[in-house]
Amino acid sequence: MERETTMSRPRRTTLVAGAAVLALGLAACSSSGGKQESDDSSGAAGNAGTPTMTVALITHSGPGDTFWDQVRAGAEDAAKKDNVKLEYSADPEGSAQANLVQQAIDKKVDAIAVTLAKPEAMKSTVEAATEAGIPVVALNGGMDDWKQMGALSFFGQDDELAGEAAGTRLKDEGAGKTLCVIHEQGNVGLEARCDGVAKTFGDSEKIYVTGTDTANVQSTITAKLQQDSSITNVLTLGAPFALIADKSVDEAGSKATISTFDLNDDALKAIKEGTITWAVDQQPYVQGYMAVDSLWLKVQQGAEVGGGQPVYTGPAFIDKDNVDALLKSEGE
Repeated sequence: MERETTMSRPRRTTLVAGAAVLALGLAACSSSGGKQESDDSSGAAGNAGTPTMTVALITHSGPGDTFWDQVRAGAEDAAKKDNVKLEYSADPEGSAQANLVQQAIDKKVDAIAVTLAKPEAMKSTVEAATEAGIPVVALNGGMDDWKQMGALSFFGQDDELAGEAAGTRLKDEGAGKTLCVIHEQGNVGLEARCDGVAKTFGDSEKIYVTGTDTANVQSTITAKLQQDSSITNVLTLGAPFALIADKSVDEAGSKATISTFDLNDDALKAIKEGTITWAVDQQPYVQGYMAVDSLWLKVQQGAEVGGGQPVYTGPAFIDKDNVDALLKSEGE
Protein backbone atom coordinates (compact mmCIF):
# COMPACT_ATOMS: atom_id res chain seq x y z
CA MET A 1 0.00 0.00 0.00
CA GLU A 2 1.24 3.48 -0.76
CA ARG A 3 1.41 5.85 2.12
CA GLU A 4 1.60 9.58 2.26
CA THR A 5 3.50 11.89 4.53
CA THR A 6 3.02 15.52 5.42
CA MET A 7 6.19 15.66 7.50
CA SER A 8 9.10 17.73 6.30
CA ARG A 9 12.40 16.06 5.61
CA PRO A 10 15.28 16.90 7.94
CA ARG A 11 17.32 19.78 6.61
CA ARG A 12 20.57 18.84 4.96
CA THR A 13 23.06 20.91 3.00
CA THR A 14 23.26 19.89 -0.64
CA LEU A 15 26.59 19.70 -2.40
CA VAL A 16 25.58 21.86 -5.34
CA ALA A 17 24.11 25.32 -5.66
CA GLY A 18 20.68 25.82 -7.13
CA ALA A 19 17.27 27.30 -6.61
CA ALA A 20 15.83 26.77 -3.14
CA VAL A 21 13.71 23.64 -2.90
CA LEU A 22 11.25 22.87 -0.13
CA ALA A 23 12.14 19.46 1.30
CA LEU A 24 8.67 18.06 1.66
CA GLY A 25 9.37 14.55 2.87
CA LEU A 26 10.60 11.09 2.05
CA ALA A 27 7.66 8.88 1.12
CA ALA A 28 8.33 5.18 0.67
CA CYS A 29 5.76 3.01 -1.03
CA SER A 30 5.31 -0.52 -2.27
CA SER A 31 6.39 -1.14 -5.84
CA SER A 32 4.41 -2.58 -8.69
CA GLY A 33 6.01 -4.70 -11.36
CA GLY A 34 6.08 -4.31 -15.11
CA LYS A 35 4.89 -1.33 -17.11
CA GLN A 36 2.86 0.85 -14.80
CA GLU A 37 -0.20 2.76 -15.83
CA SER A 38 -2.84 4.34 -13.66
CA ASP A 39 -5.56 6.89 -13.81
CA ASP A 40 -5.37 8.42 -10.36
CA SER A 41 -8.09 10.68 -9.07
CA SER A 42 -5.52 12.71 -7.16
CA GLY A 43 -6.91 16.14 -6.53
CA ALA A 44 -10.59 15.19 -6.67
CA ALA A 45 -10.93 16.91 -3.33
CA GLY A 46 -8.16 19.42 -3.94
CA ASN A 47 -8.13 22.70 -2.04
CA ALA A 48 -6.42 24.87 -4.65
CA GLY A 49 -9.73 26.43 -5.68
CA THR A 50 -8.85 26.12 -9.36
CA PRO A 51 -10.51 24.00 -12.05
CA THR A 52 -9.47 20.36 -12.25
CA MET A 53 -6.61 19.82 -14.70
CA THR A 54 -5.00 16.58 -15.92
CA VAL A 55 -1.26 15.99 -15.64
CA ALA A 56 0.48 12.94 -17.12
CA LEU A 57 3.55 11.80 -15.18
CA ILE A 58 5.62 9.46 -17.37
CA THR A 59 8.83 7.89 -16.03
CA HIS A 60 11.35 5.27 -17.09
CA SER A 61 10.73 3.18 -13.98
CA GLY A 62 11.44 -0.52 -14.22
CA PRO A 63 9.63 -3.28 -12.34
CA GLY A 64 10.28 -3.40 -8.61
CA ASP A 65 12.29 -0.17 -8.37
CA THR A 66 10.98 1.45 -5.18
CA PHE A 67 12.76 4.72 -5.96
CA TRP A 68 9.90 5.66 -8.27
CA ASP A 69 7.29 5.12 -5.59
CA GLN A 70 8.83 8.12 -3.83
CA VAL A 71 8.64 10.26 -6.98
CA ARG A 72 5.03 9.22 -7.47
CA ALA A 73 4.11 9.90 -3.84
CA GLY A 74 5.39 13.47 -4.12
CA ALA A 75 3.48 13.96 -7.36
CA GLU A 76 0.29 12.61 -5.82
CA ASP A 77 0.56 14.89 -2.79
CA ALA A 78 0.99 17.92 -5.04
CA ALA A 79 -1.92 16.73 -7.21
CA LYS A 80 -4.23 16.50 -4.21
CA LYS A 81 -3.28 20.00 -3.12
CA ASP A 82 -3.66 21.48 -6.60
CA ASN A 83 -6.88 19.76 -7.70
CA VAL A 84 -4.98 17.83 -10.36
CA LYS A 85 -6.02 14.53 -11.89
CA LEU A 86 -2.72 12.65 -12.09
CA GLU A 87 -2.23 9.97 -14.74
CA TYR A 88 0.91 7.93 -14.07
CA SER A 89 2.61 5.54 -16.48
CA ALA A 90 6.11 4.15 -16.87
CA ASP A 91 8.29 1.98 -19.06
CA PRO A 92 12.08 1.49 -18.89
CA GLU A 93 12.41 1.16 -22.68
CA GLY A 94 12.98 4.51 -24.36
CA SER A 95 10.72 3.84 -27.35
CA ALA A 96 7.93 2.54 -25.13
CA GLN A 97 8.20 5.55 -22.83
CA ALA A 98 8.00 7.81 -25.89
CA ASN A 99 4.80 6.01 -26.91
CA LEU A 100 3.34 6.78 -23.49
CA VAL A 101 4.08 10.47 -24.07
CA GLN A 102 2.35 10.27 -27.44
CA GLN A 103 -0.69 8.67 -25.79
CA ALA A 104 -0.82 11.56 -23.33
CA ILE A 105 -0.70 14.01 -26.25
CA ASP A 106 -3.51 12.13 -27.98
CA LYS A 107 -5.59 12.34 -24.79
CA LYS A 108 -5.02 16.11 -24.80
CA VAL A 109 -3.87 16.25 -21.21
CA ASP A 110 -3.27 19.70 -19.76
CA ALA A 111 0.40 19.13 -18.95
CA ILE A 112 3.13 16.48 -18.94
CA ALA A 113 5.96 15.71 -16.51
CA VAL A 114 8.51 13.31 -17.95
CA THR A 115 11.92 11.78 -17.24
CA LEU A 116 14.54 11.96 -19.99
CA ALA A 117 16.98 9.21 -19.09
CA LYS A 118 17.12 8.23 -22.79
CA PRO A 119 16.87 11.63 -24.47
CA GLU A 120 17.34 10.52 -28.06
CA ALA A 121 14.34 8.22 -27.81
CA MET A 122 12.23 10.92 -26.16
CA LYS A 123 13.16 13.97 -28.21
CA SER A 124 10.57 13.84 -31.00
CA THR A 125 7.55 13.15 -28.78
CA VAL A 126 8.51 15.75 -26.18
CA GLU A 127 8.87 18.29 -28.97
CA ALA A 128 5.50 17.15 -30.35
CA ALA A 129 3.92 17.83 -26.96
CA THR A 130 5.31 21.35 -26.77
CA GLU A 131 4.29 22.02 -30.39
CA ALA A 132 0.77 20.93 -29.45
CA GLY A 133 0.76 23.62 -26.75
CA ILE A 134 1.08 21.18 -23.84
CA PRO A 135 3.41 22.45 -21.09
CA VAL A 136 6.18 19.95 -20.31
CA VAL A 137 8.62 19.76 -17.41
CA ALA A 138 11.43 17.25 -16.99
CA LEU A 139 12.53 15.54 -13.82
CA ASN A 140 15.20 13.14 -12.61
CA GLY A 141 16.92 12.46 -15.94
CA GLY A 142 17.92 14.63 -18.89
CA MET A 143 19.49 17.69 -17.31
CA ASP A 144 21.63 18.27 -20.40
CA ASP A 145 18.72 17.88 -22.82
CA TRP A 146 15.48 19.24 -21.35
CA LYS A 147 15.88 22.81 -22.53
CA GLN A 148 16.64 21.82 -26.13
CA MET A 149 13.39 19.85 -26.23
CA GLY A 150 11.34 22.80 -25.09
CA ALA A 151 10.64 21.71 -21.53
CA LEU A 152 9.93 24.56 -19.12
CA SER A 153 11.89 23.33 -16.10
CA PHE A 154 14.03 20.49 -14.78
CA PHE A 155 13.89 19.07 -11.25
CA GLY A 156 16.72 16.77 -10.18
CA GLN A 157 20.43 16.62 -9.62
CA ASP A 158 23.50 17.00 -11.82
CA ASP A 159 24.41 13.32 -11.99
CA GLU A 160 28.01 13.84 -13.01
CA LEU A 161 28.54 16.34 -10.20
CA ALA A 162 26.89 13.90 -7.79
CA GLY A 163 29.27 11.21 -9.03
CA GLU A 164 32.21 13.54 -8.48
CA ALA A 165 31.06 14.10 -4.91
CA ALA A 166 30.80 10.34 -4.37
CA GLY A 167 34.27 9.86 -5.86
CA THR A 168 35.72 12.51 -3.58
CA ARG A 169 34.20 10.78 -0.57
CA LEU A 170 35.62 7.43 -1.65
CA LYS A 171 39.04 9.06 -2.02
CA ASP A 172 38.80 10.71 1.39
CA GLU A 173 37.85 7.37 2.94
CA GLY A 174 40.89 5.68 1.41
CA ALA A 175 38.87 3.30 -0.75
CA GLY A 176 40.60 0.91 -3.12
CA LYS A 177 39.27 -0.29 -6.45
CA THR A 178 35.57 0.51 -6.73
CA LEU A 179 32.96 -1.28 -8.81
CA CYS A 180 30.34 1.13 -10.19
CA VAL A 181 27.22 -0.91 -10.96
CA ILE A 182 25.00 0.37 -13.80
CA HIS A 183 21.59 -1.30 -13.70
CA GLU A 184 20.11 0.14 -16.91
CA GLN A 185 22.11 0.35 -20.11
CA GLY A 186 21.56 3.51 -22.16
CA ASN A 187 20.57 5.61 -19.14
CA VAL A 188 22.63 8.80 -19.53
CA GLY A 189 22.22 9.75 -15.86
CA LEU A 190 23.65 6.47 -14.59
CA GLU A 191 26.59 6.71 -16.97
CA ALA A 192 27.21 10.27 -15.79
CA ARG A 193 27.32 9.16 -12.16
CA CYS A 194 30.01 6.55 -12.83
CA ASP A 195 31.90 9.01 -15.03
CA GLY A 196 31.84 11.53 -12.20
CA VAL A 197 33.22 8.95 -9.78
CA ALA A 198 36.05 8.15 -12.18
CA LYS A 199 36.84 11.84 -12.58
CA THR A 200 37.52 12.51 -8.89
CA PHE A 201 38.46 9.03 -7.66
CA GLY A 202 40.01 7.29 -10.62
CA ASP A 203 40.32 3.66 -9.54
CA SER A 204 36.82 2.59 -10.56
CA GLU A 205 35.34 0.19 -13.07
CA LYS A 206 31.86 0.10 -14.58
CA ILE A 207 29.88 -3.11 -14.61
CA TYR A 208 26.53 -3.58 -16.29
CA VAL A 209 23.69 -5.64 -14.85
CA THR A 210 20.06 -6.16 -15.82
CA GLY A 211 18.27 -4.21 -13.14
CA THR A 212 14.92 -5.86 -13.79
CA ASP A 213 16.42 -9.31 -13.11
CA THR A 214 17.46 -9.71 -9.46
CA ALA A 215 19.22 -13.01 -10.12
CA ASN A 216 21.28 -11.44 -12.88
CA VAL A 217 22.28 -8.51 -10.67
CA GLN A 218 23.44 -10.79 -7.86
CA SER A 219 25.24 -13.34 -10.02
CA THR A 220 27.04 -10.68 -12.10
CA ILE A 221 28.33 -8.80 -9.08
CA THR A 222 29.27 -12.04 -7.32
CA ALA A 223 31.23 -13.25 -10.34
CA LYS A 224 33.12 -9.96 -10.61
CA LEU A 225 34.04 -9.99 -6.93
CA GLN A 226 35.25 -13.57 -7.20
CA GLN A 227 37.27 -12.71 -10.29
CA ASP A 228 38.89 -9.55 -8.89
CA SER A 229 39.92 -9.70 -5.24
CA SER A 230 41.34 -6.16 -5.43
CA ILE A 231 37.81 -4.66 -5.35
CA THR A 232 37.31 -3.00 -1.97
CA ASN A 233 34.13 -1.02 -2.66
CA VAL A 234 30.88 -1.59 -4.53
CA LEU A 235 28.92 1.51 -5.50
CA THR A 236 25.40 0.88 -6.77
CA LEU A 237 23.19 3.49 -8.41
CA GLY A 238 19.90 2.53 -6.75
CA ALA A 239 18.96 1.36 -3.27
CA PRO A 240 17.50 -2.05 -4.24
CA PHE A 241 20.77 -2.94 -5.96
CA ALA A 242 22.82 -2.08 -2.88
CA LEU A 243 20.80 -4.63 -0.92
CA ILE A 244 21.41 -7.22 -3.63
CA ALA A 245 25.12 -6.34 -3.69
CA ASP A 246 25.28 -7.15 0.02
CA LYS A 247 24.24 -10.71 -0.81
CA SER A 248 26.87 -10.83 -3.55
CA VAL A 249 29.59 -9.75 -1.14
CA ASP A 250 28.64 -12.57 1.23
CA GLU A 251 28.36 -15.10 -1.58
CA ALA A 252 31.76 -14.16 -3.01
CA GLY A 253 33.47 -14.16 0.38
CA SER A 254 34.50 -10.58 -0.27
CA LYS A 255 35.18 -7.86 2.30
CA ALA A 256 34.06 -5.06 -0.02
CA THR A 257 32.01 -2.26 1.49
CA ILE A 258 28.81 -1.03 -0.13
CA SER A 259 27.55 2.46 -0.80
CA THR A 260 24.81 3.65 -3.11
CA PHE A 261 22.92 6.40 -4.82
CA ASP A 262 19.29 6.87 -3.81
CA LEU A 263 17.29 5.54 -0.89
CA ASN A 264 14.34 3.48 0.23
CA ASP A 265 13.21 2.33 3.68
CA ASP A 266 15.34 -0.82 3.62
CA ALA A 267 18.43 1.14 2.58
CA LEU A 268 17.92 3.58 5.45
CA LYS A 269 17.80 0.68 7.89
CA ALA A 270 20.87 -0.88 6.27
CA ILE A 271 22.79 2.38 6.72
CA LYS A 272 21.86 2.41 10.40
CA GLU A 273 22.95 -1.22 10.73
CA GLY A 274 26.21 -0.55 8.86
CA THR A 275 25.49 -2.83 5.90
CA ILE A 276 25.52 0.20 3.60
CA THR A 277 28.09 2.87 4.51
CA TRP A 278 26.36 5.87 2.90
CA ALA A 279 23.94 6.95 0.20
CA VAL A 280 23.74 9.92 -2.15
CA ASP A 281 20.20 11.25 -1.93
CA GLN A 282 18.52 13.33 -4.66
CA GLN A 283 15.16 13.69 -2.86
CA PRO A 284 12.86 11.94 -5.36
CA TYR A 285 9.74 12.94 -3.42
CA VAL A 286 10.62 16.57 -4.02
CA GLN A 287 11.19 15.93 -7.73
CA GLY A 288 7.68 14.52 -8.15
CA TYR A 289 6.08 17.20 -6.01
CA MET A 290 7.78 20.12 -7.73
CA ALA A 291 7.13 18.74 -11.22
CA VAL A 292 3.36 18.62 -10.68
CA ASP A 293 3.21 21.84 -8.68
CA SER A 294 5.17 23.76 -11.31
CA LEU A 295 2.79 22.57 -14.03
CA TRP A 296 -0.16 23.75 -11.96
CA LEU A 297 1.54 27.13 -11.62
CA LYS A 298 2.08 27.30 -15.38
CA VAL A 299 -1.45 26.31 -16.39
CA GLN A 300 -3.33 28.21 -13.69
CA GLN A 301 -1.08 31.20 -13.08
CA GLY A 302 1.14 31.47 -16.17
CA ALA A 303 4.18 31.20 -13.92
CA GLU A 304 7.39 29.30 -14.59
CA VAL A 305 9.82 27.84 -12.04
CA GLY A 306 13.60 27.92 -12.32
CA GLY A 307 14.15 30.91 -14.57
CA GLY A 308 15.44 28.69 -17.36
CA GLN A 309 17.91 26.96 -15.03
CA PRO A 310 17.66 23.48 -13.46
CA VAL A 311 16.20 23.28 -9.97
CA TYR A 312 18.55 21.06 -7.98
CA THR A 313 17.10 18.62 -5.45
CA GLY A 314 20.44 17.06 -4.53
CA PRO A 315 22.87 15.55 -3.94
CA ALA A 316 23.17 15.12 -0.20
CA PHE A 317 24.94 12.36 1.75
CA ILE A 318 23.07 10.13 4.18
CA ASP A 319 25.22 8.11 6.58
CA LYS A 320 25.23 6.83 10.14
CA ASP A 321 25.58 10.39 11.46
CA ASN A 322 22.24 11.65 10.09
CA VAL A 323 20.23 8.54 9.18
CA ASP A 324 18.38 8.55 12.51
CA ALA A 325 16.71 11.82 11.61
CA LEU A 326 15.33 10.30 8.40
CA LEU A 327 14.23 7.12 10.14
CA LYS A 328 12.44 9.28 12.71
CA SER A 329 10.67 11.18 9.94
CA GLU A 330 9.53 7.81 8.60
CA GLY A 331 7.89 7.01 11.91
CA GLU A 332 10.34 4.37 13.09
